[in-house]
Order: sequence, then structure tokens, then C-alpha cells
Amino acid sequence: MLDIEQIRELIEMMVKNDLLEISLRDGEEEINLRRPNQTMTMSATEMMAQPATMVAAQSQPMAVAPPAAVVKDDEEDLVQISSPMVGTYYASPDPDSPAFVQVGGKVHVGMVVCILEAMKVFNEIKAEVAGTIERTLVKNAQAVEFGQPLFLVRPQ
Repeated sequence: MLDIEQIRELIEMMVKNDLLEISLRDGEEEINLRRPNQTMTMSATEMMAQPATMVAAQSQPMAVAPPAAVVKDDEEDLVQISSPMVGTYYASPDPDSPAFVQVGGKVHVGMVVCILEAMKVFNEIKAEVAGTIERTLVKNAQAVEFGQPLFLVRPQ
């Protein structure tokens, strides 16, 4: 089956060529990559900036859409760090270690904020904005969807 780098290359190809779905089958194994439909309430720029959804299945493909984010008035100027894939969220590298980030903690661009496990691969998720963590929106070991907000950051 494809390794994570090959899947990432497929995702980049999908974004570059504005493809919504790719399905691959190798014997009994099947992988379906889908991007959100353009009829969702996203601008074209936001759509192009988001990677494809990784959905691995043995039978029928399943649709995955990012959940709607609820933003309060006092959070309008906050930036979301969202999940780039379907997986399991982990706040720390192992159960005995402290969390990568805490509410009130400072983050910088490229700093690891969490780990997402997808298809038995642990992926470091890095901040794309510098600022202060205002809220953590998921719990440790929680399953997350593509596009699901993980953190709210007050930019510097």
C-alpha cells in the first residue's frame, strides 16, 4: 500500500489540479482521497489551501466534511489551527510527557503543537502562526476530522 509520503504527494497533486477525489485499489486494499465540495461555505482561496482528506477503507468509501466552527464575538480575531487529516489527536509525544502547548502558552511558526495518528503513522502538526494559545478545542486521544479546529491562537 502507499506510504504517507506517497499519499501526501497525491494530496498535493489534487490541490494543484483542483481534483475533488482520487480512488486507488490494489487487490483488497483501497484508498479514497476526497476534498470538500466547492458548494461548502469556503472561498476558493481557502479551498485551495486545504489538503485532501485521507480516508482509508476496505469496503465503501465514506464522505468526510469539516465540521462547522462556532466562533464567538470575542474570538473573531483568533486564528484556528485545524486538523489537516482524519486521525487521533495527542497533546504530548507520550503519556508521561507534558503537552506540546498549553492555554496561555506562546507558539511560533513551525513549532509542534500536537501529534495526529493516522493509519498508524504519527504526524507532527506545526503552528502556521505565531501567537498565544487561547483555547484547546479537543481532548487528548480524541478522534478528529479533516478541517476540525484544534486550537485557537491570538496572533502576535
